[in-house]
Amino acid sequence: MMTSFALLCLSIAIIESMAGILGNGIILAASSSSCTGKKTWPSYDMIMISLSLSRITLQCWIILDLFLTIFCEPSYFEENLFGIIKTVYMFLNYSTLWFGAWLSVFYCIKVASFTHSFFIWLKHRIARLMPWMLLTSWLCSFTAAIPFAWDVYSVHSNFTAPLPMTNSSAMRTTRKDNMGLFILLSNAGIGMPLILSVLSSVLLIWSLWIHTRRMQNNASGFRDPSLEAHMKAIKSVCSLLILYITYFIAFSFLVYDLFLRFSTPKSICIAAMAACPTGHTIVLIWSNPKFRELPARIWHFTMCPVGTTYL
Repeated sequence: MMTSFALLCLSIAIIESMAGILGNGIILAASSSSCTGKKTWPSYDMIMISLSLSRITLQCWIILDLFLTIFCEPSYFEENLFGIIKTVYMFLNYSTLWFGAWLSVFYCIKVASFTHSFFIWLKHRIARLMPWMLLTSWLCSFTAAIPFAWDVYSVHSNFTAPLPMTNSSAMRTTRKDNMGLFILLSNAGIGMPLILSVLSSVLLIWSLWIHTRRMQNNASGFRDPSLEAHMKAIKSVCSLLILYITYFIAFSFLVYDLFLRFSTPKSICIAAMAACPTGHTIVLIWSNPKFRELPARIWHFTMCPVGTTYL
């Protein structure tokens, strides 16, 4: 039975997802316009197009999932429908985690000032490697979502259910094998992007902090725009990292089905999972003038009266 608090959290998650669709639509439009007419797309725009597309699709899927949960609960848990929804949902979540991780890696490679040979090698080859990195992310996400298509999700949920007496040892072995595969692929799909994101974000914050301290020591007492830009970059990276980790924690709780359906903790995790991509999108728009310019132009166009000439 759905409680009023669970209904409130699901409703908030729907509103958050709608806001995220709008924000990611802005990023997608701005990044796509930058690539129009170019033979080779910039690496940053490739990441942003992939990230915004995956998030728009994910947030649309979340809205569909929540509407079915609220208004069509009996038919929602039919085997075929439930398996399709969860498989696509997991694939989109894994893709979002991977693209967010590559964005952190890209920031680190382009902005951080390390002199290690491998870091310099990456800095010069990131443009050629980025399409393959994004393609690999899609393949990894698809592979990690396969167990849900095999109905391993129900095996995971009912792993402690009594087994029939006939061939009970064989069935138990099969379930353990399925659970082992499920845990391995889920951990790979969740853990590897997290490690990449945290490591690259920490390295970037460290590099920016060292550079900022040097600039403060050499400051002449006047307002330094470059110093303010570095401080703003540190705040942005920290915000993105916090949102990414929060999303990862909430997603992990839902993947391993640690809470009862419609319970308060699970409802909070659903609301947090819908809020974090939207918050991440807002930070990206706020920190990039190219993304801020498009909504400003749209606002200016809608608010300015258009003259009409009568013949």
